[in-house]
Amino acid sequence: MSLLGLDIGTTGCKAVAFNLEGRVLASAYREYPLIFPRPGWIELDSRLVWERTREVIKEVAIKTKHDPIRALAVSAQGEAVTPVDTDGNILHNSIVSFDVRTAEYPHWWQDRIKKEEIFKITGMPLHGMYTLNKIMWFRENLPEVFRRTARFLCYEELVFALLGLPPTTDYSLAARTMAFDINKKCWSEKLLAIADIDVSLLPDVKPSGSVVGRVPDKVAQELGLPAGVIGVTGGHDQPCGALGAGVVEPGVAMYAIGTVECITPALSQPVINKEMLKNNFACYPHTCQDMYVTIAFNFTGGSLLRWFRDNFAETEKKVADEQGVDTYDLL
Repeated sequence: MSLLGLDIGTTGCKAVAFNLEGRVLASAYREYPLIFPRPGWIELDSRLVWERTREVIKEVAIKTKHDPIRALAVSAQGEAVTPVDTDGNILHNSIVSFDVRTAEYPHWWQDRIKKEEIFKITGMPLHGMYTLNKIMWFRENLPEVFRRTARFLCYEELVFALLGLPPTTDYSLAARTMAFDINKKCWSEKLLAIADIDVSLLPDVKPSGSVVGRVPDKVAQELGLPAGVIGVTGGHDQPCGALGAGVVEPGVAMYAIGTVECITPALSQPVINKEMLKNNFACYPHTCQDMYVTIAFNFTGGSLLRWFRDNFAETEKKVADEQGVDTYDLL
């Protein structure tokens, strides 16, 4: 019996199978490009992300025939959102975190509600990058797409939906929308009313580690998975990484370089005060029950390293391919 972790990042996706003792049995990774339709606009082709995700699942499933996968969970980038119709068809590319088209939305919010109240409800310092702003942008700029949209899904719940499971997110990723009440652990009626966004457009929410459902046999067969694989909520990638690094008690933090460079400390309770807001530190549920996290991050972490690799490391890439090693190891 093995467990499958899926990590859906901003520049690539990974699948890793573990046995019950935590030993890695198999892994696979695929990259995908960011799309820049206009200066400052940054998107991902959600269909390509799903195709690459299917590839890594298939590759790992083949390698674990001797120790079949019984359950899977998803770790996902925050904020990026994809509109889907009633049949689950993807209607548009996802708008990723550091896209700037919603940069002016904080002014709109401050005309209607104090930023201190938004922070108190959601744990998010007011900023244009959050998912709720991106949904409002779709409504105002792509009304035909918005009209056809049944759900706006971040990548955790999008993967579940494409696996044939109910689109379900967890508390940590839901919080990154700026539409989730971290105190009541549900979508915020107040903020959705101000934004005039119906809650039916958002996914179901459960704590991390909750069973979402069983992958349909037809889908499992297409991916090379055994019958009966269970989907389980994971979380936002940073608190998922913190859990994996053993950051499960106050006074400990994780340092990581993914697409972004990030430090994630664990907190025993929400820290919602003026200093946190002043310094733009979010506070939201950890993937550990009854714990919280904050994050200090820099957008140009791994994305900058990849830019360097792709533009200045042609020799190293060639040598790495010949030797079957990672270019970053040579750099």
